Amino acid sequence: MTLPAPFNLVVWLIVQDTQGRVLLGRRDGTGYGAGLWGLPGGRVERGEALADAAAREIWEEMGLRVDAATVRFLGVSRYDVGGVQGTDFLYLAGEWSGEPLPLEQTSEVGWFAPTALPADSLPWLAGVLTAHLLNGGVLSEQLDSLEGVQPR
Repeated sequence: MTLPAPFNLVVWLIVQDTQGRVLLGRRDGTGYGAGLWGLPGGRVERGEALADAAAREIWEEMGLRVDAATVRFLGVSRYDVGGVQGTDFLYLAGEWSGEPLPLEQTSEVGWFAPTALPADSLPWLAGVLTAHLLNGGVLSEQLDSLEGVQPR
């Protein structure tokens, strides 16, 4: 009998300032995308609501307080890459308290225009931001191999 491929349930929080820039963190000490710029986010813990997970992740990674009740659901991105399957839930926060700092699994933070991301961003980031943040799409899918990046 063949075991099913691992399946991940992941949340990502897009924090957007009044100028339209998004907050990214350089991933550090992670098994996935170490050294690359990405959104704050991670796996949903058992029994945890999706929006609560997004608020927890931004607190742990960048020290911002976000009220889970105020985040807006943007969309879902399904992936099947390198033998790993999962679903990413994307949320948007326009309100927070605190100043972003590089904390857990983050070596630096920065604000970037969604159309001018750093060249060393997670390879799917530009497409997901375009689909969900800029074009208002609800669903996107990544079904091909992403070279050089370990599966989530």
